[in-house]
Amino acid sequence: MTESEEFGLIAPDQVDTPGDEWEEIDVSDTEADRIARKRDRKFDEFRKRLKDADQFKVEQSVFDDATFAAIYKLVQDGHIDAFGGPISTGKEANVYEALGDENTDVAVKIYRINASDFRHMRDYLEGDPRFESIGQDKKRVVLAWTQKEYANLVRARRAGVRVPEPIAVERNVLVMELVGLVEDRARRLAEVNVENPETAYDVVREYMRRLHSAGLVHGDLSEYNMIIHDGELVIIDLGQAVTVHHPNAEEFLRRDCRNVAKFFSRQGTETSADELYEFVTAVEADPTGQPDGPGAN
Repeated sequence: MTESEEFGLIAPDQVDTPGDEWEEIDVSDTEADRIARKRDRKFDEFRKRLKDADQFKVEQSVFDDATFAAIYKLVQDGHIDAFGGPISTGKEANVYEALGDENTDVAVKIYRINASDFRHMRDYLEGDPRFESIGQDKKRVVLAWTQKEYANLVRARRAGVRVPEPIAVERNVLVMELVGLVEDRARRLAEVNVENPETAYDVVREYMRRLHSAGLVHGDLSEYNMIIHDGELVIIDLGQAVTVHHPNAEEFLRRDCRNVAKFFSRQGTETSADELYEFVTAVEADPTGQPDGPGAN
C-alpha cells in the first residue's frame, strides 16, 4: 500500500498548560463497583445479555462483574449505544468497535483485571508522580493504567498531538475515537510505502516535541504505534507514556528517538537519533521571551 497524502499538523488547544503532571489520579472504587455490588435486576439483565452476545462469550472467564458494570455505566451515560465486533484482542486488553453518542463510531478498550502478567506495567507506573502509592494489588495497577491512558490522551490532544480523542473512562474500560473502521482500518506506518517520508518525519518529530513540551514521553514510539488514515498521521498506544519526571523518562525518550530515526532513515530521510533528540528536547522561547517546556524554570 502506498501513502502519498501531505500530512498536516493539528493546532494545540489554547490553554495555559497542557496538563498537570503532578495531579494525583484516583483509583478508588467507582460507580461501577457499587453497581456490581448491588446487582439489581436491570444490571443482571444487562450482564446476561452481554455475556450471551457472540463477541463476549469467550470473555466470561476474564471479565468480572465490575467490568460488566463499568460497561453498563458507560451505556447509561450515553457513551456506548451498541457493540460491534472485536477490533483487536490481546493478553491484557480487547478493543471493540461500538456505536457511541449521536451515532458516532467509537473504540472501547477493555483491560482484563485477571490478565496473567502486569509486571511490565509497573515499570511505567512506578516513578510517575501521578501514580504514587499504587501498591502491589493487581486491580489497582490495572485501574491506574486505564486512568493513565485516558489522562495521557487528554494531555496529548491539548498539546496539539494527533491521537485518538478520549471520550470516557470507567474503571478498566476506556472509550475513545475510532480512527478508521474495521472494514477500512487505518494502516500502521510499518504497513505502508510512504511516498513523502520527509513530510511525515517533520510531523512525527513535531508531535514528539509537543508531547515532550507537555511533560510526556511516549515510551514505545515506533512505526508500529503510528497510523495513517484519511491523510492524517495519528500516534496511538499512549498507555505507557510517562511524565518527564519519571526516573526512566530519558531512557524511554532516547529509545523513541532511535526507533523513529531508524525507520525514517530507511525511508531515505537524513536524520539521526541524536539529532531528533536535540529537536524534541530543545527549549523554545515564548512570545514574552520566557523559556517554554518542561524543566524551563
